[in-house]
Amino acid sequence: MTKKITSGCLLILLIPLAGWVNGRTDRAAVRKAVSQTLRPLVLKQAAWAMTQTPITVTAQTSPRSAGSRHDFFSEGDYWWPDSLNPQGPYVQRDGMTNPDNFVAHRQAMIRFSRVVGALASAYKLTGNETYVRQAFRHLDAWFVDSTTRMSPSLQYAQAIKGRATGRGIGIIDTIHFMEVAQGIRAMEQAKSADKRVLAGAKIWFGQYLNWLLTHPYSQDEKEAKNNHGTCWVMQVAAFARLTGNEKVLEACRERYKTVLLPNQMATDGSFPLELRRTKPYGYSIFNLDAMVMICQILSDKDHDLWTYQTPDGRSIEKGISYLYPYVADKRKWPLKPDVMYWNDWPVAQPFLVLGAAAFDKSDWLATWKTLDHDPKVEEVLRNLPIRNPLIWLE
Repeated sequence: MTKKITSGCLLILLIPLAGWVNGRTDRAAVRKAVSQTLRPLVLKQAAWAMTQTPITVTAQTSPRSAGSRHDFFSEGDYWWPDSLNPQGPYVQRDGMTNPDNFVAHRQAMIRFSRVVGALASAYKLTGNETYVRQAFRHLDAWFVDSTTRMSPSLQYAQAIKGRATGRGIGIIDTIHFMEVAQGIRAMEQAKSADKRVLAGAKIWFGQYLNWLLTHPYSQDEKEAKNNHGTCWVMQVAAFARLTGNEKVLEACRERYKTVLLPNQMATDGSFPLELRRTKPYGYSIFNLDAMVMICQILSDKDHDLWTYQTPDGRSIEKGISYLYPYVADKRKWPLKPDVMYWNDWPVAQPFLVLGAAAFDKSDWLATWKTLDHDPKVEEVLRNLPIRNPLIWLE
C-alpha cells in the first residue's frame, strides 16, 4: 500500500522498501536502498566526469586577488559596492549574494568535487578501474603538478574590496575538498590508483591541515559560534582522517562534545544562531548537515558520536528530529521564508540518509529518496558539500 505525503507543493508517493519492519530498517538495507536509488544518476554523472579535463585555480585569476595564480581566491558573498561611494570599500547586505563577485575558483573546486565524487561512487558501484584512472588525472592537476596545483593554504578567500585581502571566514570554501578526500579513501586500494599522485595528494592535505591548525585566519574560523565553527571541525576531521592524524581526530571529537553541541544546539534540537539569520531555513539545514558529517567522520568502533548526548539531552538525533518535519513538509516551517533561495531547499540532504543509517529511521530515508539528488542551483551546490553518500556509507 502506498502513502501520500506533501513536501512543499509537491505530492510524492512513498513506497515501503523491502527489509523495513515496523518503520525501521537496518544499515545494510539502507546501503542497498541508497545504491538502488542512486545507481542511474551515479553512472550518468560518472559518464560526464569521464569527459572532463582538469580545471584548477590556475585556469582563471582575478586582478583583485593579492595572491599568486596558484592561490585560491574568492570574495565575500554578501558584500556590495556602496551606492553612496561606488569606488570605496564594499558594504554588507546579509543574505543577499552579489553576482558580480569573483567565484571562478569556488566553481572550479565544486566541479572538482563533483568529478571525484562521481567517479569514486561509480567505482564503488562497478569496480571499473577506468573511473579511478580518470579521477587521479584530476587529483594530479590539483595537488601534484607544479604548473597547475593549488597552494595548500587559504589566505585570500572571502576577500572584501577595500577592506580585506582575505579572511578566516573564507575557510568554509574548502568544505568542497571533503568529498575529494573521501573519494581518495574510496579509491586508494584500487589497482589503478597512481601511487605517486596518492602520496602527493596526502602530502598536500597534510600541509593544508597544518595551515588550518596554525594560521590566525583559521583560528578565527575555529572560534566562530555558528555554522562556520561547525564547518571548521567538519573539514579538519575529514582531512585528518585521510592523513591518519589521530591526535587531531581526537581533538575534533572533544570539540564537538564540549563546544559545538552544547553551545550551538538548543535543548529542543534547533540552532538559535542560524534561526536569527535572514535565511534561517537554509542555514539550519546546512549546519545540521555539517554536524551529521562530523558524527559520520569521527565515529568508529571506539568512538560513537551518534549516540553521544550532553547532560541535558542535546544530541545529533534530537537535531535531526527537530528539523525533519520541516524538510518533509516545508509548509510547517514556523518562521518567515528565507530572503533568497527559499524555493530551492530542501534537496537530498545528507543528514537524512546518514541519519537513517545511524538510527534505522525508515521515514528519514523515504523522504531522502523523494528529494532532488542532482541540484543545479549554484547556491545549493555551494552549501551542499556532500552529494555522494555512497562513498560515505562504509
